[in-house]
Amino acid sequence: MEQTLFTNEVILSWLQYFSNHAPIKLAKLKILDITGKNKNLIPSVMSNRAVLVFTDAGHPDIFYDMWNAELGDCDIWYNEGSEPSGPIKHDKVSDMINRDINASSAMLILNPTAATNYQIGMENSRFACGSVQYVCREVRAIIMSKLNLGDQDNICIISGESIAVEAAIIAAEGNVIAVEYDRRDRDTMKCNVEKFGLNNVSVVESLEDEVMNILPIPDMAFIVASPRIESEIKILLAINPAMDFVIYTLDFEVLTSLPALLKRNGLERTEAIHIEVSRVNSKKMVEPFPAPWLISARPAER
Repeated sequence: MEQTLFTNEVILSWLQYFSNHAPIKLAKLKILDITGKNKNLIPSVMSNRAVLVFTDAGHPDIFYDMWNAELGDCDIWYNEGSEPSGPIKHDKVSDMINRDINASSAMLILNPTAATNYQIGMENSRFACGSVQYVCREVRAIIMSKLNLGDQDNICIISGESIAVEAAIIAAEGNVIAVEYDRRDRDTMKCNVEKFGLNNVSVVESLEDEVMNILPIPDMAFIVASPRIESEIKILLAINPAMDFVIYTLDFEVLTSLPALLKRNGLERTEAIHIEVSRVNSKKMVEPFPAPWLISARPAER
């Protein structure tokens, strides 16, 4: 069993403490343990009205990061010690940005304006501005549907920045490896990681990055196709021979080469879909977006 500072007994004692001193309904409470783990606090607070957070020392910017993520109006209920006893205090996040956490403790975060109706396919305006041309939200929603991620999945995403952000939020107990070959795109990806408070994303320069050797083995890969796609598939299959793939392409030559490429690498196509999205703009003109193909594949012997 996984070792943790906060055993069931400790958690129950904190629940009793906050139940007695703070205005919460336990049935609607999300519990999040971020001690020594790559858990995403900010997305959890954004999407839940009440989050009970268990944390350890060593989070010097935790409140500043929340404030920077536009969560300054959230209420923090806490005490001054590491035990569920004594007087309770509460302040706005905006009043705590210069504080840090220097001991194991619990705190209750209340966010009455939480976006509890989280929708797959976020508005592009929410992502960091930079070098990346983001795919339109409707296409991203379909991509996320096809990835069908679970909360503990590990995924490798190649040149798919906004996909990596949404994947990290959904796979909150898993890991995302974001491969960005271009330095400017890596910088934009890192800005998104910071903006959304994503602690389960690792940004690497290539699949041959030495960091890959110590990262969790991915179960799935999402690849924006380029001329290097076959070498990418070979490397990923060497890491995990049972890996599933979703390939995104706007390139007709890449599209027509995929059947032979998949066969050479022991993969079979499970699905191929073409996505077309158009919107009516402010001038009442139909505005088409790039129309990609999504190719799903898996090992043929499975």
